[in-house]
Amino acid sequence: MEPVNTDVSAESDGPAAAVDGDTGAGEASGAATLGMIQLAVEELWPESLAEDWDEVGLVAGHPGAEVHRVMFAVDPTIDVIEEAIDFGAELLITHHPLLLKGVTSVAANTAKGKAVHRLIESGTALMTVHTNGDSAVGGVSDVLADALGLQNVAPLTPAANGLPEEGIGRVGDLEEVLTLGDFAARVFGILPSVAGGVRVSGDRDGLIRRVAVCGGAGDSLFGEVRASNADVYVTADLRHHPASEAREAAVNDRPYLIDVSHFASEWLWLPAAAEALGNVLTDQGHDVEIRVSNTNSDPWDFILTPGGD
Repeated sequence: MEPVNTDVSAESDGPAAAVDGDTGAGEASGAATLGMIQLAVEELWPESLAEDWDEVGLVAGHPGAEVHRVMFAVDPTIDVIEEAIDFGAELLITHHPLLLKGVTSVAANTAKGKAVHRLIESGTALMTVHTNGDSAVGGVSDVLADALGLQNVAPLTPAANGLPEEGIGRVGDLEEVLTLGDFAARVFGILPSVAGGVRVSGDRDGLIRRVAVCGGAGDSLFGEVRASNADVYVTADLRHHPASEAREAAVNDRPYLIDVSHFASEWLWLPAAAEALGNVLTDQGHDVEIRVSNTNSDPWDFILTPGGD
């Protein structure tokens, strides 16, 4: 699979960008321990913001181990793990959990077991920041909303245990009215290049201003999207029946729908997350190098489409 396109944003340094933990700080006190980084991660993305069904936090690793290098990625796939090992990372932080559902074995002849064994044998810790990273200020949907130029942003679903501005999804307004076609082109332009591209439901010339977004799979939020009076909803993994029912329930054809890659919608958060963690560790005087994975873990390799516009 091709690596992530590095030209995803004019404001981004690309997926290979490194955040040097000692930049801009005084003399560093040295490497952080894994336990120290756990506390920094908790400060940025509190576990209390995670959904009840989610599994976040430390998956593998000893809290007392020193950490000199950290890698951020969307998925804890074997390719990503090998990239982290090659980089020399003592810690891999992924958005998606490795062990979300219960397992009865981590034998190395299974996919999950192979990943666990490779992590432990290489001395690479694994940490998950999932729905807590979605909900937190500066999280996945905040970064997506910011990249699209939304203003007056608020959560679609406020967090039960967070600040008023925290929660799942975001809704906000464009600075100026755009056609659906032009806005879809903006969406396409900010995301990493993946096989699935961007799918759009609605009148290409329809006018929009109010936009709802949810990084990752968001077809459970249609009720909240309608209540927000959004003209268009940008999310990933829109299934046939929920999307069809949303079109049937639309008022004046709204909300229009824009379906993007799950991986691509969440990858945008990685450089921002790496920078945020780097800033916290810098403030604490730690010398930690942080990098964003180059591995494209979108599961699709190519797509066939009919001709036409």
